[in-house]
Amino acid sequence: MNVIEKGKYIWLLMFFAILLSNYMLYQTNIGNSLLPAKTNGVVLGSLIDLVIMLPLFFMLYRRKFTVKTAVFLCAAGCILAKFLIPNPLLEPYAVITWAGIAIEAAIILVELTLIVAFVRYMPKILQRVKLSALPLVFSFPKAIDEYVKKNPIIHIICSEMLMFYYAFLSWKRKPSEGITLYKNSSYIAFQVMLIHAIVIETLGIHWWLHDKSMIVSIILLVLNIYSVIFFVADIQAVRLNPLHINDKSMFLSLGLMKRVEIQFENIESINEDPVTLKEKLSNDTIDFMARDLEKVYPDYILKMKQPVKVTLFMGIQKEYSNIAIRTDNSLQLKDILLNKMFNT
Repeated sequence: MNVIEKGKYIWLLMFFAILLSNYMLYQTNIGNSLLPAKTNGVVLGSLIDLVIMLPLFFMLYRRKFTVKTAVFLCAAGCILAKFLIPNPLLEPYAVITWAGIAIEAAIILVELTLIVAFVRYMPKILQRVKLSALPLVFSFPKAIDEYVKKNPIIHIICSEMLMFYYAFLSWKRKPSEGITLYKNSSYIAFQVMLIHAIVIETLGIHWWLHDKSMIVSIILLVLNIYSVIFFVADIQAVRLNPLHINDKSMFLSLGLMKRVEIQFENIESINEDPVTLKEKLSNDTIDFMARDLEKVYPDYILKMKQPVKVTLFMGIQKEYSNIAIRTDNSLQLKDILLNKMFNT
């Protein structure tokens, strides 16, 4: 982890420090005893913390600054202030908090409009998916982007729909022909082991927690059920989606956790140096290697001319300049890559 990567956690620490200090100030007896008789100045300082500083520190941590994100987080800070600061103390600044709530409501309304459009175009989206030669994990998001404006909420919904499809509706499908990533590893066995652990933990801890705290036990039960569904879906997605290659691109996915389209003309070089492959991967490198019970290394690392967008869990997208790959037939894939790189 480099200095820049370590430095960003300072902003996360500041974020939680502000959140915790304001909670203690207004929601604990110790904090209440520290409040002066005239609280207007203190409350104004808290509003600055929650509405300005918290969003700023969060964006510094994420290293992502957009007007939309700033407005959303500032509005969320106003709502948070409404919950943290008692109403009698917040009364002089009620206009600020209600303005934040109004902005948040407007943002939610816009998001709901996108969801309605998503549902409206669903028949056309499904028809486009059926006509596509791409694997479902690629064709479904691409079809959605054609009909609905790109949006984080839509990406999350898309990711969840893929999960439920693979978990419950994909069992009659047969795996496509192609180079796989998991057969020479313990990936599926590892996932099954995690499912067993979650089920046992649910049976053992849930009933014990039920008597202690019903709310916590229900939340834990829901999370465990979701986790089991996700791991089952991930196993199916890995099995059913080997590498897909056409004239211009390679479509590479590892279950529901990550996927990327790599254009052959964008590949600068293929690194096969044994020493480099055994070193720790850099921050601008994403790996497509099936999880195993022992340490594994990539067959090679593709250096890209331009960073490529990789779609991660919940539809989150990040750019990477290098792709580390480990497959069940590295020589065949290398031959394909070299042939496509020099003939595209």
